[in-house]
Formats: sequence, C-alpha cells, structure tokens
Amino acid sequence: MSGSTPSFLKPLVCVGGLLAGSLALLPTFAVENVPQASATAGSPQGKLAGLSELTDKTWKDVEGNVWTFPKSETSPVVVVAFLGTECPLALQYAKTLNLLAERFANRGVQFVGVNANPQDSLAEIQAQARRQKLSYPILKDIHQDWLKALGAERTPQVVVLDQNRVIRYSGRIDDQHGIGKSRPAPTREDLALAVEQILAKKNVEISKTEVIGCLIGRLSSPKAQPQVTWAKDIAPILDQHCVECHRPGEIGPFSLVNYEETAGWAEMIAEVTSERRMPPWHAEESHGKFLNERRLSQKEIDTLKQWVAEGTPAGDVSQRPPLPVFTNGWQLPRQPDQVVWMSERPFSVKSTGEVKYQYFSADPGITEDRWISGVEVQPGNRAVVHHVIVFLSEDGKKFDHDKQFLVAYVPGLRLKPLPEGYAKRIPKGSKFIFQVHYTPNGEAQEDRTKVGLIFADPAKVTHEVKTESVAQLRFRLEPYKDNQRVDAKPTKAPVELELLSMSPHMHLRGKSFRYELQPPGGERQVVLNVPHYDFNWQTQYRLAEPIKVARGSTLYASATFDNSPDNLANPDPSQVVTWGDQSWEEMMIGYFDIAIPRSTAGSANLMTDWLDSKEGPRKLLKALDRNGSGEVDESEVQSGHRQFLKQIDADNSGGLSEEELRSNWTKVLKAISAKKS
Repeated sequence: MSGSTPSFLKPLVCVGGLLAGSLALLPTFAVENVPQASATAGSPQGKLAGLSELTDKTWKDVEGNVWTFPKSETSPVVVVAFLGTECPLALQYAKTLNLLAERFANRGVQFVGVNANPQDSLAEIQAQARRQKLSYPILKDIHQDWLKALGAERTPQVVVLDQNRVIRYSGRIDDQHGIGKSRPAPTREDLALAVEQILAKKNVEISKTEVIGCLIGRLSSPKAQPQVTWAKDIAPILDQHCVECHRPGEIGPFSLVNYEETAGWAEMIAEVTSERRMPPWHAEESHGKFLNERRLSQKEIDTLKQWVAEGTPAGDVSQRPPLPVFTNGWQLPRQPDQVVWMSERPFSVKSTGEVKYQYFSADPGITEDRWISGVEVQPGNRAVVHHVIVFLSEDGKKFDHDKQFLVAYVPGLRLKPLPEGYAKRIPKGSKFIFQVHYTPNGEAQEDRTKVGLIFADPAKVTHEVKTESVAQLRFRLEPYKDNQRVDAKPTKAPVELELLSMSPHMHLRGKSFRYELQPPGGERQVVLNVPHYDFNWQTQYRLAEPIKVARGSTLYASATFDNSPDNLANPDPSQVVTWGDQSWEEMMIGYFDIAIPRSTAGSANLMTDWLDSKEGPRKLLKALDRNGSGEVDESEVQSGHRQFLKQIDADNSGGLSEEELRSNWTKVLKAISAKKS
C-alpha cells in the first residue's frame, strides 16, 4: 500500500512525543474565586485549630538541620509547599519554587517544602533536594501533621501564611503546567500574586485554586477482614496492565511492583483508573479489536476502588503471583541478537535553546539480507530525547530521500514482536540512519542512543512487513480556531495484503485521528478512531487479527486540530500553523504496518502505485525537482539511479525533462521497482 509520494522522495519526518507523558496521571483544574473568609477551621483560609502544633514545634529537615517556624516580625509571609519525589508536576515545579524563593528572599518571605507521602523515604527526599539544588528546607511529614493542619491534598500544593500565621492562600503555584501539557509561560502566577498582595497588606484577590497534581496517600488502618487485598487481588491487575511501564528503569514515574510503593499511590491509582486516564489507551472501543489494548474492565476498576476504601490491606504476601518476566533494559521478548549504537561517542546536548534535528549514520555490518522479527530503539538519555526514527539507507547518506523506515521511539510507545512468520527485511549493505530530536531540559546532557534487533530464521519468514504512511503536508491551521479538519492523501493497495497496525502522529494541536478502509466498489469502514489524541502517548495500535486488504482498496485518514486558547498545550493560538518538524509546528501522518506474502513482496512496488498513471511523469518531476530548474538532474536522484539518468537523457543536458520521462516511462518504472526490490 503506498502513500501519495514514494518513500525515497519524502522529506524526513518526526514521530515525536513529549517526555512528560506520565503527566497523564494528573487531574484537571479550575480557578475558584473565593472571597475573603473568616479565620475558622475548615475554611479556605484562616487559622486552623492544629496550626500551633506546627508553629510551636522544633523540626529537623531531611539534611538533619534544626528548623523552627520563623518569627512573625522577621518573616511576614511563610509559603509551605507540599512536594513528592515521584510526582511529575511536583518535580517540574520544584525549580519554580526555587526561583520564587530567591525572588522574595530579601522581603522576608520564607519557603519550606513538606513531603507527606508515606512511600517517599528520607533518602529519596534528600536525593531529590540535592539533585534539584533546592534552596529551601524540606521536611518529612511522617505523621502527616502538616497535611492535616493545612488541609493539603495533592503535590505540588502551596499554602501561604501571613504575619499572624493565618492561611491566606491555598492552591496551585501558577497555570503553566497541566496534564502532560505546558504553556510556554504562565498566564497567571497565583502564588506570586498572593504573596505580593499579603506583603502590601491587601486582601488576596483569589484565595483558593484547585490543584492539579498527585494525591497524597493518607495514612490509614486496613479493615480487620477485608474482601480485597494487594497480594490476592490488586497485584495481578497491576501486573497485567501497569508494571510494564511502572517498574524500575521504565517510563512510569514510580514503581508498582511492591506493596509499600503501591499503597502510597493507592488513592491516585483509584482516581486515574476510574476516570480512564490510566492505563493510557485512546482508541474508540466500537471500532476494532487490538492486541495491545490496555483498557481496564469495570470490575477491575471497582476492585481497585474497594481496596482503597478498605484501607489498602496487604493480605498474605505469599499469595502474590510471580512478577511477569521482562527483558532487562528492553521491551523485546529477549536480549537482542545485535545492538547498533548511533555513534561511537555520546552527543552533547546543550542546556537551553533549540537543538536542530541530529542525524547519525551507523554501519551494522549487514553483509547479507537479514530478517528481523523484533526491533526497538533505546534512548541513551530519556530526559532530553524527544523522539528517534531509524531509517535504512543503502549508501549511508544521512540526507538522501531514498530511505526505508525501520523503527521509531516516542515516549509511551510500547512495541510488540511481529507474529510468527512475519518479519522486516534489512537489505545487505544497509546503513542505519538515526534521526534524533533533542529537547534541552535546563542542564547540559549527553546521549548515546542504540537500537536492538532480534533476527528471524529466513526459512520461516512467510510475510514481509513494511511501514508505510498516508499524510498531508499542505495544510493551514487558522488562529484561535478549534476543530480544523485535515485529510490525508488517500492511498490504494496495488496487491492483496494485510493491515497489521496503525500509528497516528500529530503535534501539540492534534485533537483526533481516524483511519478508514474502502474495498473496491464497497463502502468506507472505520478501522481506527482516536477521538482524543494525546501527543504524550503515541500508540501503535496493533490489530488483534490482521485485516485482509483486497487489491485496489483505498485507505483514508483524517484529523482535527485545536488551535484555540482552550487547548492548554497550544504553544501560541495566535499563529497560523503549517507543516514543520518542531513541536510548535504541526504534522498530519497516519503510519501503518502492512504485510505482503514473501513470494510477491519483491514484485510489488508498494511505494509507487500512483506513478503508474498518465500523471506519473508530471508528479515525479514535481517531487524530484528540488531546485526548481524544471528538470531532474543528478543531484536530485539517489546515486544508484544516476547512470540510468544518463542513459535516457536524450539531449545530454544533464537533466530529465517531463517529456524525456514520459518517453521512457516504462523504463523509469522498472528502474524504480528494481531499486526498491
């Protein structure tokens, strides 16, 4: 099945995702304009009954230093920030608090961090403070005294006390970061505004805001005779649906392997599963069955909620089933047969600013055609690797258009091995081209990414698998407008084949994506609908059973984009947006994997069916003529085609006109097919 442009003519494209995919755990928020309240317990602001137990007591921070509440006459404002070592938003805002602490230091404002999470150890809190170079003391709220007295619920929540130690503000820090989405800058700095108003002896205009972030697990006593326990009921659910990501060394921000860690996150788990934000799965249930579906059943969700309600009992730990077996460091079913590194030395990523796409050519030493049933990209540094695409190139040139898509990495992508007898082919002599997109995170970093291969027995390969795409490179998203539809150029199947998977790709303004398949003379059928596309979780939707696709069938794809201010992830709703590599630009690509019987795979040129038409010569010239000369010259074709160009250059001009292409069209098609097969 082919796209509107052959693969060797296409510009390189990204399949990126934000590293903050784990922020999908977090709830939505809204600003609440609360009037000034009286200083009574339980009110949004006021002096709570238990506050004196905090202000009159001596504490030790996680470094062992003695800390006491500062005197009112020297510190007219105290900001208490509830933090956690694994909550993505708390980690993101810890540095923001650092900047605010420095900003208000000479005006007597004191900041203190409090960690009330039962699952966060002193060593972990201490390591976080040192790693992020936090300038304010961090206290461990072992008995959750601070949590109860100040009425906190989530991290990162802040509570602001005035000179009389009355609560004047409680809520979020600002509105910059959301559920896996971030504005370039906040539009309202709630904490800073509250502090300024208190220092000016004014009423706090908005004294309470709802916080996004991770629920702080409450200390509780399990019921004496619970019906649901972690060992018997909860661990099997998490093993099946969650620990693939939520285990040490994987993308999940915390581990759900052992009881203590899981119990600390129990309320958060119940919340995000009830709202079906976790596990991340965005395909509409009424269209298609998928091998890698992550959806929890209602019974499983209810079981998790009941466990929390019963006080998160551990149960008989001997009943805990054995953990699933994972390949250390890989999603692959076993250790790879060959590992190919992008370069001999790490690449240095600067601390700030934009890093242009980087390209690395690596020689895997493939001396004969090899078949692979499993392949995975492993970033060397996930903190700064935005996405990776690995292409196959026959001549090793990084920027030639004649490349074959091999595999990609984006955060949240969970790859599965191909079915028995199905494999991708790596032609002999191929070089691996790594296209890597880096996003600086404020600290200078290094990365050395690699790809792992699992080889298949050539004698057992019955089907060749190829990754293709439908796309639309020409679109214009208008400013301040939601639900803008873009249709990909449809593509037809030149031979009978099987559709194995689909992988939608857009950027931060992407809203929905749909694939439709139309057999010859038949009606369109939806094969995948993603009504709520999430840039942070770019899923490969693997069909439970491959769809048999008849020759002449047409694949369509359509998408909608939200370029309005209501889209929290929107970098700038005032801009006209067109195709581009960077996340603040946009893309519209529908990747898909197909399988062709090996006996016919070499004879079918899946990438050029559109060329076999009266418009073929004109389309080919338009696609290849990058310098606008009106001809195709040697610099615009892959090296293997240059001798052929000379053979059909009738006027010896060094280039091919549309007429020369048309006169030799049969030879051109044969040359392209021979090169691809």
